[in-house]
Amino acid sequence: MLKLPGLIDPHVHLREPGATHKEDYDSGTSAALAGGITMVLAMPNTRPPIFDAETLDLALTAAKGKARCDYAQFLGAGPNNGDWDKNKGLPQRAAGLKMYLDSTFGELRLDDMTLWMPHFETFPKELPIVAHSESRSMASAILFAAIYDRPVHIAHISLKEEVLLIKAARERGIQVTCEVCPHHLFLTKEVPPPTLRATSPNFAEIGGGLGGGRAEVRPRLATQEDVDSLWANLDVIDCFATDHAPHTVEEKDSDNPPPGFPGLETILPLLLTAVSEKRLSLDALIEKMHTNPKRIFNLPDQPETWVEVDEKAIYEIKAADQFTRCGWTPFEGWKVKGKVRKVVLRGQTAFEDGRILVPAGYGIDIRQEIS
Repeated sequence: MLKLPGLIDPHVHLREPGATHKEDYDSGTSAALAGGITMVLAMPNTRPPIFDAETLDLALTAAKGKARCDYAQFLGAGPNNGDWDKNKGLPQRAAGLKMYLDSTFGELRLDDMTLWMPHFETFPKELPIVAHSESRSMASAILFAAIYDRPVHIAHISLKEEVLLIKAARERGIQVTCEVCPHHLFLTKEVPPPTLRATSPNFAEIGGGLGGGRAEVRPRLATQEDVDSLWANLDVIDCFATDHAPHTVEEKDSDNPPPGFPGLETILPLLLTAVSEKRLSLDALIEKMHTNPKRIFNLPDQPETWVEVDEKAIYEIKAADQFTRCGWTPFEGWKVKGKVRKVVLRGQTAFEDGRILVPAGYGIDIRQEIS
């Protein structure tokens, strides 16, 4: 067995409160454990969104009773909550601040850059600001990091121009880090024949791609040139993150499909397959799924925590075998190499051979209870 440290996913949507038919803290953290992930950081664009003490308490109360792995909850930056000096102690209870700088809806919508400024000015510098920003808005977020002399973490980069700009900014001393999602490494907007996608023994040769509503994701799937550039610049990318964003099959196949893919149970086998193909080193995988997230998001150690993987196991990804509530995966039928057999979390066997072995509520809020 290959033994890995407990892995961290700094970007998940657990849909609680407000859309628990897609996922909740129970099903989502069960999926995390099955994927070898022992800590998740949850995003705030829920219903209602998490942007003040009342809504943070709402999410954390649900998590306390349901989570099976460790967790923290992000606050959302809105147009009316930018004076964090008035909310002493609230940021420290959260994973950090999420800013939606591209299209979003509801109370977290930031229509212009004047609404960004108070967040950059007053949110505590020891806590991360994470930006959903694409292309030119990403360049603006990097400019804000330089102006306010504080770190910014760019979520789910997907384009050649983005990774090259981050590289250039970092070479000039700007405090910017970034993450990439597996679907932006393995899928493209070019659609191959479904039979080839489902039966190829080596998905790295396919080029990826999906059709219809199930291809809807933000940022959108990009070109093969963009994918190749991400792989060529893995040294620039700090973290692998899923952006686990589950929607039901019925929603994805509807006339108005919402964007988002599930990913908690597929990220590790996909990346371990890339390791077996020598596209990625095991050290780099651990760095981007454990070491760097801990550093960037100021996360505590999880004592007596590890993951055991059968690195020789070859199998097909199937949604029917997964714990996520959404009932589908964009990687259905893909052959992968590397299967999670056992997860030990804080001294307890939390997952073994397809079974979740810790109760709902075993997971703890890392901003409150792990020193």
